[in-house]
Amino acid sequence: MRRFEGRVALITGASRGIGLAVAERLVTEGATVVITGRKPESLTAAIARLDAIAEGHAVGVAGKADDDDHRADVLALVRDRFGGLDHLVNNAGINPAYGPALQIESSVVRKILDVNVVAALDWTRSAVEAGLRRSIVNTGSVAGLSASPGVAFYGVSKAALLNLTQQLAVELAPGIRVNAVAPAVVRTRLAQALYEGDREARLAAVYPLGRIGEPEDVAGPVAFLLSDDAAWITGHTLTIDGGASAVAVG
Repeated sequence: MRRFEGRVALITGASRGIGLAVAERLVTEGATVVITGRKPESLTAAIARLDAIAEGHAVGVAGKADDDDHRADVLALVRDRFGGLDHLVNNAGINPAYGPALQIESSVVRKILDVNVVAALDWTRSAVEAGLRRSIVNTGSVAGLSASPGVAFYGVSKAALLNLTQQLAVELAPGIRVNAVAPAVVRTRLAQALYEGDREARLAAVYPLGRIGEPEDVAGPVAFLLSDDAAWITGHTLTIDGGASAVAVG
C-alpha cells in the first residue's frame, strides 16, 4: 500500500520506540516524515534506518517536546522545505516517576503534564496554524483508561490526553480528524521497568495473545487512523492491548 504517497507527516518523540516504528511504517507507505527527539545521536541513527527504507524521505530535528523555540523551528522547517503538513503524531511522552500519585513531587507532576499533555496541545495548535491538512493521532496509554498502580500520574496525564483528543476532534472537525491510540505495555525504553527480568513472562500471561506489545503493533493502527481508510473516524481512542481488556477481573 502507498496510502501516504506525496504526504508529509510530523512525529514527535520518534528517535526510537513507537514513534520510530510509526515513522518507518509511514515512509514504507510513501510519506516524507519529520521526526523529533531529544538526543541528536539517536535521531541520526533513526534517520539512517528510515533512509534504508526510502532515502531522502526523513528529516530529524533535535529538541525537547515542551520547548517553544524547538517547536517553532520544526514547523518553520516543514513550511519552508515541504510547503505544508498533512499528518501529526503527538507521540512524545515521559514517565520520570513511579509510585502512588500522592508520593510524586508537584514539580514532577507539572513536568509530566507539560510534556504529555500541554506539549501535545501546543504542537497541535502550531500545526493547525501552519496549515495542517488531514489528521492527528495522539499516543495515549491504557494507563489513562483506569487507575494504574505504579504509574499513577503518568496515567492521569494520559487520561487528560485522551480527553483532549475528543475536545480537539470536535473543534477541528470537519477538516481535520483527531484520534488516539491507547497501548498496553510495549517493548520500549519508557516501559522497560514494567517488563524487565522475569516481569515480562508474568505480564505476557495477562494478555490473551500471550506476549507484550512491540512498537510495530502500534505503528499499524496509527497509520490506519491517519489514513483515508479512517475517513469517518474522529474523536476515537483505539485500545491496543493484546486482548487484555476482554478479560474479566475477579
